[in-house]
Amino acid sequence: MIEPSEMHEIFEEYDKDNLTIATIGSHSALQILKGGRELGFNTLAICKKGREVIYERFGVADHIIVVKDYLELLRDEIINELRKRNSIIVPHGSLIAYVGVDAIENRLPVPLFGNRKILRWESDRNLERQWLSKANIKMPKETKDPREISCLSIVKFPGAKGGRGYFLVQNYGEFLRKSREMLKKKRITKEDLDNVTIQEYVMGANMYLSYFYSPLNDTVELFGIDRRWEANIDGLTRIPAIDQSNVYIEPSYVVVGNAPVVARESLLAKIFRMGDDIVAVSKEIAPPGMLGPFCLETMVTHHLEFFAFEISARIVAGTNPFMNGSPYSYVQYGCNMSMGKRIALELRNALKEKKEHLLIT
Repeated sequence: MIEPSEMHEIFEEYDKDNLTIATIGSHSALQILKGGRELGFNTLAICKKGREVIYERFGVADHIIVVKDYLELLRDEIINELRKRNSIIVPHGSLIAYVGVDAIENRLPVPLFGNRKILRWESDRNLERQWLSKANIKMPKETKDPREISCLSIVKFPGAKGGRGYFLVQNYGEFLRKSREMLKKKRITKEDLDNVTIQEYVMGANMYLSYFYSPLNDTVELFGIDRRWEANIDGLTRIPAIDQSNVYIEPSYVVVGNAPVVARESLLAKIFRMGDDIVAVSKEIAPPGMLGPFCLETMVTHHLEFFAFEISARIVAGTNPFMNGSPYSYVQYGCNMSMGKRIALELRNALKEKKEHLLIT
């Protein structure tokens, strides 16, 4: 396990006047790189071949490293180049999905913005549920044994897959039929099926709540709220029921985009309370706890109750609609405050106060 003290030693050797914000060229990299540049940092994107065009066209990266596979990030020559450029890696969902938590914990000796230990708690469904439960946050009922499915349930698979492969079932027979079909089509693997999560499908409105915890100020900020556009389940809602009954269209929950949401104001007290509780528990389960951005993925029922079904312990793509700020970041900071810029601002403030150790592991 890479310890924070090791990364602090490496960071102490960096040229603090020429720090680089580095991230994988995917997910939320545009705002991370743009925000870093706006706060005076150098910027670097690690891109899979063919993806570099995005960051070249938008001109947000001072340097681009092109790789055939993101696992090349673990090669000594790339690690050495990142260190030579005084890089701090900002993690997001693609880093977790393509490099993996084990590698981030043990084989990526480059200073990371945030707590690398907390990433395991979002990636392991059992640990995630412990975290939410300890924070007294309501969750959908979970069925451990597929044979005991007794209500409409959603079947999920481990890792940051963006909804890929998820499906709905009402009983064990449907679970068997659909899982076999997904295996046959290679949408999922046997390993995915061995680590499946089956949750009660809560009827309500999606609200993905993005927060930022500042260890410098010891405050939890509500940054923004979004909902996800998912293909093809969102497209299915546009087809009349009579037409749906005449043809079978396999529903899927692959996230293809994000849209802003503004919650009714009376819900904000609950939203802040959940964020505070998540951070408080994080300090117990994975010291030093949550650092920087995180997201609570919820459904809100007609009783105005929140049910959380996932947590992301880093920046989420749901902050991408807010590159010029959200209604909530506007109240706190005025315009032009993306989550990427908020990360860079926290790092800039830490440098001024000589408290970088509070942010880097």
